[in-house]
Amino acid sequence: MPDPTPSDPAPHKRRPRYAGKNPRRFEDKYKEHNPERYAADVAKVLASGKTPAGSHRPIMVAEILGVLALRPGEIAVDCTLGYGGHAREILPKLIPGGRLIGLDVDPIEHPRTTERLRAAGWGEDVFAPIRGNFAGLPKVLTGLGLTGVDVILADLGVSSMQIDDPVRGFTFKADGPLDLRLNPSRPPSAAEWLARVKESDLAAALTENSDEPKAGLLARELVARRAASPFTRTRQLAEAIRDILHLPEPGRGEETDDTPVRRVFQALRIAVNDEFGVLDLFLRNLPYTLKPGGRVAILTFHSGEDRRVKAAFKAGHRDGIYSAVSEEVIRAGAEELRANPRSSSAKLRWAVRA
Repeated sequence: MPDPTPSDPAPHKRRPRYAGKNPRRFEDKYKEHNPERYAADVAKVLASGKTPAGSHRPIMVAEILGVLALRPGEIAVDCTLGYGGHAREILPKLIPGGRLIGLDVDPIEHPRTTERLRAAGWGEDVFAPIRGNFAGLPKVLTGLGLTGVDVILADLGVSSMQIDDPVRGFTFKADGPLDLRLNPSRPPSAAEWLARVKESDLAAALTENSDEPKAGLLARELVARRAASPFTRTRQLAEAIRDILHLPEPGRGEETDDTPVRRVFQALRIAVNDEFGVLDLFLRNLPYTLKPGGRVAILTFHSGEDRRVKAAFKAGHRDGIYSAVSEEVIRAGAEELRANPRSSSAKLRWAVRA
């Protein structure tokens, strides 16, 4: 019996050409996803004040390093590791003898960032990646045999690589599943939450989570419309919000203000991830995870977050738990605002354990 004819090898497929100077689709921006290979192209994106696709630009690095006053041999925690931008700046300050614990709840981005930091030379002796929510920091430290640490950083912002990727469902600028979860394996998704939330609870979330002035109208209309057509896609929800508020559709020749759409998505994201509940628990436990003289810096991006941090630090200072706290918020400087517009809403506060 003759030997079977070997199958022909699969034909080589060329990568699609870079679609114009500024490709719009996240998945088409392959040069931005490969900064090591396309450094010049990525540099142009950065110079234009934009964040390359699939990455994140750390905010107020110099200011954070200034208030944390890191020293060799100290143990630090980055509560929201994200893309690792702050961690890359913190790690050199801790050696020799120090260690950084990198927490993040995101099961997709955490291993990627760990791999990047390992490739940059930060081994297990100095960098300990742990996937988990920073609300559980006391348990994490106990598991590592620690009773407290010298430095804690919590950047409460959602990372750009999460926001920009349509698959994660954080953006309405491209169509994707209405998800909005920092940990996609933990229910409910935004679509599931929106499908069953009461009108009164939705109105409250829109008010408390995003200061939406038309919370009542939006809640009433969204609940009424979901019966006929459940909201499962980001663009579908964005179009409904624009229709309810009589906002022009993008690209129709009229100037479009998507601020109300952005506020609704923010409110849903905070609700789905219980961000305020997580922050409240973290702030209650925070003093007991710091060594005497330990420093903490918290970067917030929403008035609800900042109010909580300010109140916790003020109460801790009054009660003698903190020896010093920031009197005023620290904001990004003019140069950073120009280079990274996403820093405009950031507020930095700090405290020192008594």
